[in-house]
This record gives sequence, C-alpha cells and structure tokens, in this order.
Amino acid sequence: MNEHLLGLEYCSKEEIESMLKAGFSFKEVLSRPIPKVPTLRGKTVVNLFFENSTRTRISFELAQKRLSADTVNFSASGSSVSKGESLRDTIRNIEAMKIDMVVVRHQSPGVPYFLTQCTDSIIINAGDGLHEHPTQGLLDIMTLQEKLGTVKDLKVVIVGDILHSRVARSNIYGLQKLGAKVALCGPPTLIPVQAEQWGVEIFYNIEDAIRWGEVLNVLRLQLERQHSGLFPTRREYAHRFGVTLEKLRQVDKEITIMHPGPINRGLELEHDLADSEFSVILDQVTNGVALRMAVLYLKSGVSTTEQAISQKK
Repeated sequence: MNEHLLGLEYCSKEEIESMLKAGFSFKEVLSRPIPKVPTLRGKTVVNLFFENSTRTRISFELAQKRLSADTVNFSASGSSVSKGESLRDTIRNIEAMKIDMVVVRHQSPGVPYFLTQCTDSIIINAGDGLHEHPTQGLLDIMTLQEKLGTVKDLKVVIVGDILHSRVARSNIYGLQKLGAKVALCGPPTLIPVQAEQWGVEIFYNIEDAIRWGEVLNVLRLQLERQHSGLFPTRREYAHRFGVTLEKLRQVDKEITIMHPGPINRGLELEHDLADSEFSVILDQVTNGVALRMAVLYLKSGVSTTEQAISQKK
C-alpha cells in the first residue's frame, strides 16, 4: 500500500478495495451509542486547507475526532502565508511541532506530492486544483457499493463541469479500476480535450446519457473557476444539461442520482430531485466520515482493522 494518498490514479485495485472495506467497517463504529475508538490516540493530524471547504473539512475533522486523534486546523487566511511565507517553510515549521499526518487542500495541482518532498509526515490529498480529490472518489464508490452491491460493469455517467472537476478525475480512475463503465456528459466546452484518452464514453446530450447510464453523478457548475463564457446562460445550461424528474421519467429503469456538493439547485439538479427517492446524496455525506476514518487509520499503520473497530473508548 502507498504510504500517502495523493490520488486514485496511483492506487492499485487492491488498495482501493482495502480502503473501501475498511470504510464499511468504520461505518459500524459510527452507529454505536458512543461512536468513537482510540485508534489514533496520541497521533497529531494537521488539516492544511488553503481553499475554502465545508463538507470535506468537517468530514475530515469529525473522522479524526472519532479516531481520538489530536487535530490542528490551519487556515491560510489567518496564517503567515498571508505575510509571504512559502509553502515549504509553512509545512516544515508545522512539522517541527511533531505532527504525524497532514490533510491538505490547495488550489494548485501537485501540492500534496510537493509536500511529500518536504516532510516525513503522511500526506493525504483533500483536493489539489484540477487534479484529484481521492477521498471523494472513494466515498462515491462506497455509496454505490452500499446501494447496488458492486460497481463492476455498472454504467456511471459523470454530468456537467468535467473541465474544472477534480472529483470527476478521481471517480474515473477509481471506478474503472473496479470494472465500472464510465461516461461523461456536458457541453463540449466543459469536457477536456484529453477526455477521449480516458477510456470513457462521451455524450453531449443529457437524454442520451440517461438512456445509457444507471447512475448519474452530477457535478457542481464551478462558476468561480470560469473566466470566459463557456456556455451562453445559466438558463440554457439548466435546460440542456440540468437533470430533472421529467427527463428521468422518459426511461423505464432505476436511476441513482449523486452529487459531491454543494448543489446549485435548479441549475444542475431540479430542486426536489436532490431530495427524492432517486438520490443518495445524504448517504454520500454520511459515508464520507467513515471512509475518511478508514483512510486515516490505514495510512497511520497502527493496527489491523479488526483491532481498530473493536477498541472501546
């Protein structure tokens, strides 16, 4: 198993399966009256977030607390980074405080790998630019396994802003390694030119994508990353690529709806669809804590899974 978690592109099928299996084990811990184990007691984890985050940051913090780790939160806006301190100096100063693991989110791709060259601490990628978001990819797969039993031969369509999505890339790598069939759907301007090399189907019509797929993983339209007109208007995007109940009802089969959040309701997803029987979005949030507990535990190398979940606080 890799020492760090930098991206699912670098993980073997066996390593992905190991993290998913541990995720289901730790989900049982979360259902206990006292959902806590002392697995990482004495370990110090730094959450090094250079980008704004709600779900990912809270999920990692909660996972760390459930494992009894000591948690230190770092925000670039209130740190010496705002005074000009380099990333290398920031991580080396933090490491001098005797830390064990770093969970990092940064707007630039490659930062998690760069940190592995600067520190002996374990690095976990919580999203780096347009590169990857591996724990989101893993929790998405975990949610599909939980509902459908397996992802082998499952047809998953990733819909929307593929160009700016690190979630899409992690899902593609992880799903394909586990035998799923992956397709992309969106405006041509929001699908990367290299997508044809990823071994995926590509649709430019949402109705065709729905007829092909069994799962729709609908991405947030990342307007803050777009500096040019990649589609005419929000209204036209919603009309042509927004997922609605009416479009789903045109096909006679079960469809599962996913979304990594936050949702632009009425734009990517019809308002009520996110809360419908088709949706597993809240299951994704719940599974995110268990999956991140699993990643933290496995990368720490402290014990076997059975010992970790049987420990009492």
